[in-house]
Amino acid sequence: MGYTADEVLNQIEEEDVRFVRLAFRDAFGVQKNIAVMPGEVKKAFLYGIPINARAIAGFADSPYASLYLKPDPDTLTILPWRSESGKVLRMFCDVCTPDGEVYGCDTRYILKKAIEKAKEAGVEFRFSTESEFYLFLKDEDGNPTKIPYDRAGYLDIAPADKCENIRREINLTIERMGLTPERSHHERGPGQNEIDFHYARPLKAADQITTFKMAVRTIADLYGLYADFSPMPLQDQPGNGYHINLYAADKDGNDLALHAAAGILEVARDITIFLNPTDDSYSRLGSSSAPDRADWSAEGKSELMYIESFNGRTRAELRSPDASCNPYLVFALLIHAGLSGIERRLTLPEEPAENGSLLPASKKEAGMLAAKSAFVRRFIPEEILRVYCRHS
Repeated sequence: MGYTADEVLNQIEEEDVRFVRLAFRDAFGVQKNIAVMPGEVKKAFLYGIPINARAIAGFADSPYASLYLKPDPDTLTILPWRSESGKVLRMFCDVCTPDGEVYGCDTRYILKKAIEKAKEAGVEFRFSTESEFYLFLKDEDGNPTKIPYDRAGYLDIAPADKCENIRREINLTIERMGLTPERSHHERGPGQNEIDFHYARPLKAADQITTFKMAVRTIADLYGLYADFSPMPLQDQPGNGYHINLYAADKDGNDLALHAAAGILEVARDITIFLNPTDDSYSRLGSSSAPDRADWSAEGKSELMYIESFNGRTRAELRSPDASCNPYLVFALLIHAGLSGIERRLTLPEEPAENGSLLPASKKEAGMLAAKSAFVRRFIPEEILRVYCRHS
């Protein structure tokens, strides 16, 4: 990490690089990419590589027929599952207009603006994440089934935990790609796994989950399996969560997480469509230990926000999101909500709010709440809000 454009170009010349993948994401956080030959990369840095804007979710209302991908050299990584002879590089890109300006509906740019606002306020946010996924067998034609790879349970070990070697391979692979996994284990469901990440700055944390999901699916496929991050892969088993841990402090290191948590709790219902953007998301909420109310506690049961103090620091864990969300939008909204709580010195209720307002019970209800939310409209472009509400 930490490359410049010139260093990227030098690396392409010095090593056997055959393809460069320029990656970006649509409004829902789905990773897209276009592959270019090494000779096109200098042009990409200078002018961008054109894409059909109106074929991308969230860009369909763009006034431009073409948008341009300009790579961020700092995100350069080698795809380690590709052949060592003829390497494939990948960089995340800014989505730009024909005149070179960053396009306002690029969700990575939306996160960058939130980070800049926090910086101006003298507040540093960091996020760590806990991502769950199932591993399923494929049929003889290579299509995914709903047959779990094993029948192990929470924190089980081999031989019951057949996923152990795959998790190890995932961790070693993503480390080679510059990611920072912290721990991994078998989860409660059959064939269900969890891999957690260390705290990172917001942009890196969002880039990590995007890269992570691609790597997990690729490695699972190499093992002849299918990795499923959806909220409720099996209706009679625990769903897949994407828990987000938040840290916030001022420039002097003073802990601001409780104020930030209060700000997030205040708008939790309004932003739910972005945390839980699919119909299945609402099947998960309220089932097993997934929350269904805008509440908090220090008990770690089924609350929306779990608040823990450890080693003099406060950890605020948001437990409603699932991995179908767009992390760039989610982190941007959490930063803005957290800043609102910090600026107004909001506090959580003195006692755990066990009877908080119910979260939206459906995607349609969540979309309606977002559409009329002054908070959401302040930070989410109309084109993106329209896409989320149109699909609700």
